[in-house]
Amino acid sequence: MTGPLRKVKTGDVLRLTRTASVQFMRPILVRVIRPLDWPTYDGWLWIDAYELGARGDAVARRSLFVMTAGLVWQDPPPQPARTTARRPVARKPLRVG
Repeated sequence: MTGPLRKVKTGDVLRLTRTASVQFMRPILVRVIRPLDWPTYDGWLWIDAYELGARGDAVARRSLFVMTAGLVWQDPPPQPARTTARRPVARKPLRVG
């Protein structure tokens, strides 16, 4: 969904392109930490966010000035698979004889 029909909130994942600001020559994904209550122009917003890497992990914390009409909400990237440690299976000793 794009445009100002939706309010930015903590946890939102946004795709930022040139439509959000000229600073995004290369599109990026961010996870919103919080919208900032800083004075700005109508239709613009400051957000604190984590820039997300290709695997969906946070690679940088940024404060960004974006045009609300250019925001694109994304589904959160898949979380990296967590490996669980396996404990050896308890076995009864063999009885010989």
